Amino acid sequence: MTRRTHLVSLAGLLAVALTFGSSVAQAQAPSIVMASTTSTEQSGLFSHLLPAFKQATGIDIKVVALGTGQALDTGRRGDADVLFVHDQVAEEKFVSEGFGVKRLPVMYNDFVLVGPANDPAKTRGKDIVSALQKVANTQAGFVSRGDKSGTHAAELRFWKQAGLDNKGAGYKECGCGMGPALNIASSTGAYALTDRGTWLNFKNRQDLQVLVEGDNRLFNQYGVMVVNPAKHAHVKADVAQKFVDWVVSPAGQASINGYKIGGEQLFFANANK
Repeated sequence: MTRRTHLVSLAGLLAVALTFGSSVAQAQAPSIVMASTTSTEQSGLFSHLLPAFKQATGIDIKVVALGTGQALDTGRRGDADVLFVHDQVAEEKFVSEGFGVKRLPVMYNDFVLVGPANDPAKTRGKDIVSALQKVANTQAGFVSRGDKSGTHAAELRFWKQAGLDNKGAGYKECGCGMGPALNIASSTGAYALTDRGTWLNFKNRQDLQVLVEGDNRLFNQYGVMVVNPAKHAHVKADVAQKFVDWVVSPAGQASINGYKIGGEQLFFANANK
């Protein structure tokens, strides 16, 4: 074997060793599955938050973005290690049934009612209940997510507060995430309830504007929970707890507060308030 051939062989072996070592390192890197809402995903928050968490801990997180109801069902089946959702009543029920270890508040933003700029139902203002009554009375178009998400649960709560079983001929359920629901509303000139984070990151607004905001009832709290390993032994509870500990820590809370679009903050950390 010539010296050149020997060097080439060594280089090849080194490349194989490095590739193998990299594959082993990747295989050994801790990772968890998080079931979360479409609002946290579509607002762009996780693209900002999760790299900061990985840099701090080395842990990868695979996000399954669903409506809150579906995310909770995913946790009940043991198909996720941690949940990041926004329907406090449903979250507390999840914990009381033994499926979650403990629910912790993480952050909040608010819901807003968006609709066409000419506002045919005359909803503009601060009162979400009055606005929905006007939508129903004028038979205006309204796109509901209809997917048992946290946003859908809030919307149904507001309709109930408005005392309306009949939501008007224009009411349609899409059974879809927040982004697709907003796309339907923008293309048809309909009203829709959305979380502000997704709205700020939504590009296809066309004629839609925020028409109702500032009502205290529009407050939107998010919580985080580790799925209970007593229900599903395969759940990576120890690794999932590291995410929970980080996201409620000063570093995680600062990362949440630091996420902005066009200088506007999308979520407000409140784990320790």
